[in-house]
Amino acid sequence: MSTHTEHQAQQGREPLDVNTPGLTRFDIVREGARRDDIEIVHYEPQVVAGSKAERRLVRLVAGLFLLTGLLATAFLVIYIWWPWEYAPGRGSDKYFTPLLGVTLGLSLLGVGFGILAWGKKLLPKEVSIQDRHEGAVAEDERTITGQTMVYMADELGVKRRPLLGASLLLGLAPVGAVAAAPLVGGLISDPHKNNQMFTTGFAPAEGGQKIRLIREDGRPVRPSDISAGGQLTVFPGVEHGVSNRHADSPTLLIHLRDSDAQESRKANERVGHGDYMWGNYAAFSKICTHAGCPASLYEQQTNRLLCPCHQSQFLITDNARPVFGPASRRLPQLPIEVDSEGFFVAKSDYTETVGPDFWERP
Repeated sequence: MSTHTEHQAQQGREPLDVNTPGLTRFDIVREGARRDDIEIVHYEPQVVAGSKAERRLVRLVAGLFLLTGLLATAFLVIYIWWPWEYAPGRGSDKYFTPLLGVTLGLSLLGVGFGILAWGKKLLPKEVSIQDRHEGAVAEDERTITGQTMVYMADELGVKRRPLLGASLLLGLAPVGAVAAAPLVGGLISDPHKNNQMFTTGFAPAEGGQKIRLIREDGRPVRPSDISAGGQLTVFPGVEHGVSNRHADSPTLLIHLRDSDAQESRKANERVGHGDYMWGNYAAFSKICTHAGCPASLYEQQTNRLLCPCHQSQFLITDNARPVFGPASRRLPQLPIEVDSEGFFVAKSDYTETVGPDFWERP
């Protein structure tokens, strides 16, 4: 005699033969619960099948799932077709990110409230008590487990309430597409058009005209503007060069002291950048190669440039090599010189990609 049978015999109950014809699925589920020392002491449907109350709740849950689908579809439409590229002024591009957040957030709320309403209002109420026990799984137990799972699926009422099943499918399918959208976004719109990932605002203008280095207020920079050991953040002297349109272009122009400049020139020659400096001046990208934060805290005594986000440190006199923190790639150096009017210009664009690593970076 099995352990479960002995236990039921001790309680004065004869175990049911789960293969007996005429047993309902609930009878098998209850017998399985008893064999696991679980007694279902209360089981009550919350609504009468086919009643107005049930139909009203079904419409509510279906409406929430369909709303989820509409909002998730709206997310996809905005993600694919809404103008997202930055433009000065109060254009529609300013609403791109907020609209993505609103549609995705409300769609997740919709599916959450739909599941809650389904579970709280449509599924039967049940109270069960279980005793702990140990024992091997018999063949009957497998039959009971299978029937219990089917019974639970039946209790969801999808077969009897086809509107729920259809709304669940229509509502969650777009949510699945939302999860895949970022993965296939690069296949919808080419992220490399105009070579935007490999050029900055310092790229020479038409005709090969070199780009000046300017302050935030638009004034060009002369060598005498920076004292020895000092530094200045500069931008490309092009239209909107100081705006987010050229957010990859902020550059730190540093006036090194004589001994530090000699060390920096030797380091440049070792990597083929012998002509990147002008006198004792060197220019490096401010965009940290770890996560794209602004590396702007310059310590002139040690010639280290610190990124405040994750504490990466770059040694300026050694080609801005990372010497501490999570960054693993040096800051790109901008080749500079002085034009005929005495202002700093970029000899060319950066010869290395600016910012954090990405898949296509050489």
